[in-house]
Amino acid sequence: MTKSSKVSQQANQTISMKESPDPPFEETYKNLFDNISNEKDSNNYENLFLVEKCELPLVDLYQLNYGDEFERRDCKKKIAKASKEWGFFQVINHGVSHDILAKMRMEQVKLFKKPFNEKMNIDKNLNFSEGSYRWGTPTATCLRQLSWSEAFHVPLSDVSSSKGLSSLSSTMEQFATTLSELAQQLARLLAEELGHESNYFKETCLPNTCYIRMNRYPACPISPEVFGLMPHTDSDFLTILHQDEIGGLQLLRDGKWISVKPNPQALVINVGDLFQAWSNGVYRSVEHRVVTNKVKERFSTAFFLCPSYDAEIQSFVEPSVYRKFSFREFRQQVQEDVKRFGYKIGLPRFLVSSH
Repeated sequence: MTKSSKVSQQANQTISMKESPDPPFEETYKNLFDNISNEKDSNNYENLFLVEKCELPLVDLYQLNYGDEFERRDCKKKIAKASKEWGFFQVINHGVSHDILAKMRMEQVKLFKKPFNEKMNIDKNLNFSEGSYRWGTPTATCLRQLSWSEAFHVPLSDVSSSKGLSSLSSTMEQFATTLSELAQQLARLLAEELGHESNYFKETCLPNTCYIRMNRYPACPISPEVFGLMPHTDSDFLTILHQDEIGGLQLLRDGKWISVKPNPQALVINVGDLFQAWSNGVYRSVEHRVVTNKVKERFSTAFFLCPSYDAEIQSFVEPSVYRKFSFREFRQQVQEDVKRFGYKIGLPRFLVSSH
């Protein structure tokens, strides 16, 4: 190969990297990939990938909204039972139109297909807060702490302030409005099932304190040896997830990882840390993760029902398992722990018995 052709080849490689939508995982985390053989020597390594397949509890919300008294009662009991035993369930006939979900997915795919370098600097163009675009795991010290994914984590206050600026922002607002109504309905129902009728969630989880997270999990050449999203619990009250047909979501149940089969008609709901604390441990915030796919990329969009930072989280019954804390305090503790240990500790930090 001549010198000029070598230069030309290098130039083409540089251009293709600039145009590629994929974050530079292997280049950025090269030292972690070099140590993969050491991780495989760990006794627990093989256990990470022992997974059972299981259907999540499926709830038809048509019964809740249009059924007779018996059907509504039965539907409420199913939701509460799943939240206690699984921390996860799926809903169909949820009232979120197929058109909104399809449009949201289309806009999301269009956004993620932009070149990586462009996405790194896109916050200002979209009127999103600085740092909304995230990828990988900056604090990772080993491959098990690396998330092979990219995301736009957007406060709804950003969405409302950019209203009309683009088809993406108007679609996100539609998506957020409908999912917010569903989340509020489910939160109110779960509170009522504990005998606690209250406007707490309506007053505390305002539209501009919640979040949307658009996720993309690029195809991963070393799947399944690295996670799409490392095991974690959600730091909110409720999460509503719309996922594509690829699959990859797994949750921990009775010490075993369960693979969630995608249902194109369903939305996945899971309980977050704040609801576990508020319910005094009755409803469970369950550890979950996303596994990568060797050949296919995966997309999902999540809505997080969150309070304001100053909102106080306190069990509605005594004696309380968890001490009273603010959402701000909880988030700060999580961030400190992730920075220090590489992973989230979460609710155990706020047990009454630990003080």
